[in-house]
Amino acid sequence: MGLELEENFKGFLSGWSSIVCMSWVIKNKISFPQIVTNVKNTLHGFKKLHGRAFEDPYIQAERAKLPYELQKMPNGSVGVKVRYLDEERLFAIEQITGMLLAKLKETSESALKKPVADCVISVPSFFTDAERRSVMAAAQIAGLNCLKLMNETTAVALAYGIYKQDLPALEEKPRNVVFVDMGHSAYQVSICAFNKGKLKVLATTFDPFIGGRNFDEALVDYFSEEFRTKYKLNVKENPRALLRLYQECEKLKKLMSANASDLPLNIECFMNDLDVSSKMNRAQFEQLCAALLSRVEPPLRAAMDQAKLQREDIYSIEIVGGATRIPAVKEQISNFFCKEISTTLNADEAVARGCALQCAILSPAFKVREFSITDVVPYSVTLRWKSSYEEGTGECEVFSKNHAAPFSKVITFHKKEPFDLEAYYTHPHEVPYPDSRIGRFTIQNVGPQHDGDNSKVKVKVRVNIHGLFSVANASVIEKQNIEGDHNDTPMDTESSSKNQGRDDELDKMQVDQDEGIQKSQAEQQNQGDEETENAGSEAKGKMMMQDKLEKERNDAKNAVEEYVYDFRDKLCGVFEKFITEEDSNKLTLMLEDTENWLYEDGEDQPKQVYMDKLQELRVRF
Repeated sequence: MGLELEENFKGFLSGWSSIVCMSWVIKNKISFPQIVTNVKNTLHGFKKLHGRAFEDPYIQAERAKLPYELQKMPNGSVGVKVRYLDEERLFAIEQITGMLLAKLKETSESALKKPVADCVISVPSFFTDAERRSVMAAAQIAGLNCLKLMNETTAVALAYGIYKQDLPALEEKPRNVVFVDMGHSAYQVSICAFNKGKLKVLATTFDPFIGGRNFDEALVDYFSEEFRTKYKLNVKENPRALLRLYQECEKLKKLMSANASDLPLNIECFMNDLDVSSKMNRAQFEQLCAALLSRVEPPLRAAMDQAKLQREDIYSIEIVGGATRIPAVKEQISNFFCKEISTTLNADEAVARGCALQCAILSPAFKVREFSITDVVPYSVTLRWKSSYEEGTGECEVFSKNHAAPFSKVITFHKKEPFDLEAYYTHPHEVPYPDSRIGRFTIQNVGPQHDGDNSKVKVKVRVNIHGLFSVANASVIEKQNIEGDHNDTPMDTESSSKNQGRDDELDKMQVDQDEGIQKSQAEQQNQGDEETENAGSEAKGKMMMQDKLEKERNDAKNAVEEYVYDFRDKLCGVFEKFITEEDSNKLTLMLEDTENWLYEDGEDQPKQVYMDKLQELRVRF
């Protein structure tokens, strides 16, 4: 099962709701009528709330835009306050996404007629370690085994490349393709090199703060100000009116993509029973969004610089994402590369299809064409440790930006006692996240050698298939005297690796390529929040049971209603010739009484009451 983590959640409907299962896609588009009628209890746009603290400036900025309420969780993360079963409840973002994924799992199983356990979930390429771990926790809450967290642009590249029959052979010069993805809330660029059966990501860049919603916001701000002047209406103080305006502005934006003439914007009974109207054309829209459009080129230029390619090295430019349909966005991309852009991929489904294909590749149950994928590390990662020889700290960059991933390295330390390693992002200003720290790892069971010298400690660090950094294991290399030799030269019990790094003056640190180091006695600090996961799983179980009971209750109620409608139809149809008018009127009156009861006293009764009522009807009729 391949899953694309969507921006919108179609209502809080007691719990759960967007997936891809091999060959079919369910896109979770927002239901505006539902949002308008249930503003504070319909959740959407929560994907980028993952892994962030409540006090994060980004979260505080989003709070002002979201119609539902965000609150601080006991662990400092973000929670969502909703009304569930007539009481106020606070759910963690991981729980909300877990509900969404659980519903999708259920939907998939219903369509496939078989259980679903494994999945691949896409995330933005700029997601940090904390954000990725949060999504993994959501999958665990949903009872899904996430085989891989896949970068969105890499999923697009897979969807593009796996079907190509004309890719260059492995020994030939690769085909370089640029993938541009501008969706609802983010802009990502990836350059990939293709050979037959092989995909290698060369560079990835992004602007996490520009997407389709920003163009919608520009229109909303414009019309809000116009309606304030023209109709004396303060739109932004009315959540329902604001959501309706967003809906109409998004429609207008799409219409302007296909039509350059003046287009109307009309909303009936908008606020205070007033109808409002206005108009705009594409030229005005582009002028209004000039600042946004100026941000299209920098990520393209940065990607080309990082990949060390020239425009003539690019075979094609593939665009996906709803916002790439805006003519001015397309024009900016085309002008930069001096080449026509390609739209061979489905702009809305390419990411989800790529995830489904990756899931099939990783699953032993499907036969899929061999296709290897090498992704990249989006941010450089540095390790810091306390020096053994003088006061201060030592540090070394272990993974550079755009380093191949997944990948492991072995670091050699010379220590006499347990020590800590702190991982952090080397250049915090490049990371759209306020905390540059990734985690702290404790290496235990380290002591001096029998002769008092420092022990050689080999620590394996890794960026795994999910893009998560970890200290995977560590091992101490002990010195032994070889018996039977004429000298007592101490030797390591493990042969030395091929050194590919440099000696560090503080800790004689060496970075080696992984040569298969033995299991360690390292203790890694737990970076996930187990309490959130456990609470989420428990809440999911309770809510699923509540959903089941509520469904059974509604089914019993609907059975009574269906019986009334069905019998009424028969009185006017097949039974009409066999029943007197007096008996027909009597039965019709009894059916009306039952129907009135359903919508009055019987509106919210236990399941057994409806079952008894149905049995009573069957006996009487």
